[in-house]
Amino acid sequence: MIKVFGHLAPDTDTVGSAIIWAWYLNEHTSYDAEPYILGSLNSETSFILNRWNLDTPRLLEGVSEADEVIIVDTNNPQELPEKISETNILQIIDHHKLVGGLTTNTPPEVTMRPLACTATVMYDLMGESVKNMPESIAGLLLSCILSDTLEFRSPTTTPHDKDVAEKLAARLDLNINDYASEMFAAKSDISAYTDSGLITLDSKKYDVGGTNFRVSVLETTTPETVLSRKEGLIHAIEECKEKENDVDEVLFFIVDILNEEATVLTYNDCTKKVIEASFGVTVETDVEVLPGIVSRKKQILPSLKL
Repeated sequence: MIKVFGHLAPDTDTVGSAIIWAWYLNEHTSYDAEPYILGSLNSETSFILNRWNLDTPRLLEGVSEADEVIIVDTNNPQELPEKISETNILQIIDHHKLVGGLTTNTPPEVTMRPLACTATVMYDLMGESVKNMPESIAGLLLSCILSDTLEFRSPTTTPHDKDVAEKLAARLDLNINDYASEMFAAKSDISAYTDSGLITLDSKKYDVGGTNFRVSVLETTTPETVLSRKEGLIHAIEECKEKENDVDEVLFFIVDILNEEATVLTYNDCTKKVIEASFGVTVETDVEVLPGIVSRKKQILPSLKL
């Protein structure tokens, strides 16, 4: 049985892509596959799986050299199980830049395309098989695109992502704006999360000038709800830095989906310095609003410098 999974701190695209590709392999190839997750679902992804009557994939506790795996929505070994390079990696399907560090026992099939969403890459790879997708898989694929593009607001959005989404919405007889609003309302419900949980909910580790940052993003339609917990979040950040040996600082961005801007917590001299150097602003308080910034992949990570 092939294990299909994406990155740690799973989001809608990584969970959805694992389910979509496992469905495709099982229904349209000779392979047997099962999707897995590498962490708890966020509120948006839970809403989507419930909306389309899909089961939550099992949690992957670890991998070994006996496993055959397919990696989706990442190629970064820091975001994957510890022994990932000991497994037999059959495929990598991704839309992120090549990070490096993965090694394989045999040549894998690698598909990486400059699209906003891994699910869009899969739509293309499946060819004529997309016509046979059940409603649940089509709905999940649409959800992945709307999530990763923030309903086409993100600068990562390509015309092809939008075209695929519109085709799927028409097939499902869904109004994109109405459905995306339901998704984002679910995403914005953070009542079940601790402050520490919010810090690691959607987070990637990134080196900036020799300083190891955890770069966390929380997308919401109600940023004021998140900012009302600012003191607790800053305390959780300090605890995170104490617990994680490979994290020197944490950058926490609250992305306002509707107003298309990000508020970042600038709680000490280091975070003030990196935000000033990266975005050309003068930071005077413990928060800084960055107009037009919504994408970690395309706008935040490439800009970071000290």
